[in-house]
Amino acid sequence: MQGRVVAAHGRQYLVELPDGSRLPCFPRGKKSEVACGDQVDIARTSADQGVIEAIQPRRSLLYRSNEIRQKLIAANVDQLIIVVATEPAFSDELVTRALVAAESADIEILIVLNKCDLADRLPAARERLAVFTGLGYRLLELSALEHAEALRPALHGRTSVLVGQSGMGKSTLINALLPEANAATREISQALDSGKHTTTHASLYHLDAESALIDSPGLQEFGLGHLQRGEIEQAFREFRPFLGQCRFRDCQHNREPDCALRAALGTGAIDPRRFAAYNRIVGNAG
Repeated sequence: MQGRVVAAHGRQYLVELPDGSRLPCFPRGKKSEVACGDQVDIARTSADQGVIEAIQPRRSLLYRSNEIRQKLIAANVDQLIIVVATEPAFSDELVTRALVAAESADIEILIVLNKCDLADRLPAARERLAVFTGLGYRLLELSALEHAEALRPALHGRTSVLVGQSGMGKSTLINALLPEANAATREISQALDSGKHTTTHASLYHLDAESALIDSPGLQEFGLGHLQRGEIEQAFREFRPFLGQCRFRDCQHNREPDCALRAALGTGAIDPRRFAAYNRIVGNAG
């Protein structure tokens, strides 16, 4: 049988079968590389449990990693929606890292600024996001409590994944768009026997026959240890016109003479905050 992973919690997965029923499944072996959104081959081991035999080829994979391990976020997604808010303060660094991960995986990107009903906080949030909108990243402003429907057109016909720090209003947004999401989460938790961990797993919800939304746990960091320096360079949109123009082919864009990126930084073609973020990501000193 084949199915689609609609919830991932540790080494337990809920797989949706073609008839719409759902079957809790485990992967074979100790190591699991299954993500929410994966299309998988499964075999039923009992009336109410199965085993994942294989993962079908993916069209995309969004994940984060550090020196120790990698954390799969979602597979086969078309769009990453980064949720930030006017308050509490969001991390520019986390936004940048999520953008890099999506760019490197060729996933569309939309930034959602939530809690825009807090009018006194709105100008400062817009100013912080200007560095991203200036690069052509789409921004949608809304209040999840009042105008969540403004997001729905951007979701149509796509499988989207929501990421963001805790407190940005991701859950409020999900519940406003999908009033049945709470019930679905309880059902998933019951199926996976993980009720006390309901906020620690990724879940896929169907918006309509053509659209799906994956909710992921709140992030406090976004490691990019799986990406090479060249991949990170390419993921910074504003770097691309200057790549390959440095005097040295293996330029680290740090202290080398005739560095095209640092020259672009000097002319204002590259924002200093973005260049500093790049250096932190690749580990350049100074």
